[in-house]
Amino acid sequence: MEKFIKLKKVKRKRKHGFLFRMATHAGKKVLKRRKEKKRTRLTI
Repeated sequence: MEKFIKLKKVKRKRKHGFLFRMATHAGKKVLKRRKEKKRTRLTI
């Protein structure tokens, strides 16, 4: 029953999602490190 978006999921995406990471300098560094490790999933 995924008709209603769970608020927890929204909060999680906003805090740890790709766009949030890209918005900050430190976040970009995080993504860079994860790419270097060949992570299949960079963010949530």
